[in-house]
Amino acid sequence: MKKILIILYIITLAVFSAKSQQEPIYSQYTMNQYLINPAFAGSEGYTSFNLTARQQWLGFDGAPSTQAISGQTRILKTSYVSKSRSVKKRTRKRRPSGKIGLGGYLYNDQNGPIGRTGLELSYAYHMFISDGQLSLGLSLSAYQFRINTNDLLTSEGYDPLLDQARESMFIPDGSVGIFYTYQPFYIGLSTKNLFQAAVKFGADNSFTDYQQVRHYYLSTGYKYDMDNDFEIEPSLLIKTTEAFNLQADVSIKGYYKRDYWLGFSYRTGNAFITTVGIKVDRLYFGYAFDYSLNDIQRISYGSHEIMIGLKFGDNTRRYRWLNRF
Repeated sequence: MKKILIILYIITLAVFSAKSQQEPIYSQYTMNQYLINPAFAGSEGYTSFNLTARQQWLGFDGAPSTQAISGQTRILKTSYVSKSRSVKKRTRKRRPSGKIGLGGYLYNDQNGPIGRTGLELSYAYHMFISDGQLSLGLSLSAYQFRINTNDLLTSEGYDPLLDQARESMFIPDGSVGIFYTYQPFYIGLSTKNLFQAAVKFGADNSFTDYQQVRHYYLSTGYKYDMDNDFEIEPSLLIKTTEAFNLQADVSIKGYYKRDYWLGFSYRTGNAFITTVGIKVDRLYFGYAFDYSLNDIQRISYGSHEIMIGLKFGDNTRRYRWLNRF
């Protein structure tokens, strides 16, 4: 009988060392950058809600799947500015002001026998710098880490050592980020798994602790206004860990009257991605298809992602210099 459950070690090591699977992948991240950067909360001035559902490698048993629902808003208020043209003449002028952004999201991420269900809450502070905006964000999170031991078998069959394994545990962590926009340019940097919390599998310390890997995200893009109807947005997302497992999404997206869009992306060494979408009043619908560049494409039907968004506050929260869809 093995003292250490080899199969559990292999699966856990694979999940915690993979360059793209410890944290969920989002092919439509430009539609809701809050999922990768807490500083984005409220940065557009809208109150928005988003639902994202992703099924990776459709048709492959145990393939990763992710569902996330998020909400974010900008807390606005009216401030007064005192202006004086002379010592004797002083006026008070009203102007809209709001520097606080709040956000939160619930998510469920399943990867074979390993799953995570969690909640993340975010606070962002937005500062006006000339015609741009600098945003700083902080998130605190807690999630349930699960292992389905029924799916874990050694070459000898079921190992009684599995009876000692903890199938569920709660883990706290956090994220930080910075986001800058100067219409029509934007750039953001964030890190997740900030505290690199350890996962303890054994109730009696029978299993080695595994520490989460800190992830870093750098996103940037620029919207070119071709004419009154067309826009083009090239963008770049670079993801890495402290072990420098680097991956990049190079994308270009075209908009027609800001109500329709079509985009193409290349994820280095991994996939080609096609995205389409439509805006109907305050509703946004997006779909992404990932065509894998590795052998798993032979036994799967690609990866699919659906996004539904709802935005409020187009009038009362109007900031003329902000990026919009």
